[in-house]
Amino acid sequence: MKNIEKWEFTLAGLVMSVLPSSAAMTFPNINIGMQTANTPQDFTNGLQILIWLTILTLAPSILIMTTSFIRLVVVLALTRQALGAGTLPPNQVLTSLALILTFFIMAPTFNEINEKALQPYMNNQITQQVALDRGIEPIRTFMFKQTHEKELALFVRMAKIEKPKNIKDVPTYVLLPAFILSELKTAFTIGFVIYLPFLVIDIVVSSVLVSMGMMFLPPTMIALPFKLIMFVMVDGWYLVVKSLVDSFVR
Repeated sequence: MKNIEKWEFTLAGLVMSVLPSSAAMTFPNINIGMQTANTPQDFTNGLQILIWLTILTLAPSILIMTTSFIRLVVVLALTRQALGAGTLPPNQVLTSLALILTFFIMAPTFNEINEKALQPYMNNQITQQVALDRGIEPIRTFMFKQTHEKELALFVRMAKIEKPKNIKDVPTYVLLPAFILSELKTAFTIGFVIYLPFLVIDIVVSSVLVSMGMMFLPPTMIALPFKLIMFVMVDGWYLVVKSLVDSFVR
């Protein structure tokens, strides 16, 4: 009991010695609130903050819609489905791989945005509007290179605007859905080509099982090892990633 009381007093002393030092520590405090705008400049600044917060909230969607992420994640998901390996690799792995490849493919575009728009704006060499105009141009150039004319013409007709004379006359709100539709079309085309060899293996295994009278044995269970060994022998992930990166027009 004496030992227990001794430890209790020791612990209490440590706590008391820490409290003053903890009370003296300072932490940053961020306050966001609604205040009355006394001048037009205050109202403009508040509106700009609200717009930037909205942009940050939509940043993941913007990254998906305007970059190579759509094609990459769809093809990788179709490859996994063609293998028949269930949820392997997991969705988190496929999404992470698609995101890393997106940054790799979009690196020249991001560097151009940084050099022509972000850095001059940070150095107060250009205005915010000029920075936005310069920053969107590399993204539009990338999207135009991947967009098919058929899809672009479709949304130009649906928007009921005059026929553009050049790519600069195409509004971004028309280019964006045409780009997404073109990416989906390209992704499913690549996925179909990837599916073919695995489909042949499934057909061969099913024919062998039927000829042997094993009609109640699931063909997918027997075909999976053959598909995996074929995929490993031809270095499948290397070929898929290489084909995906090379499929983008730069």
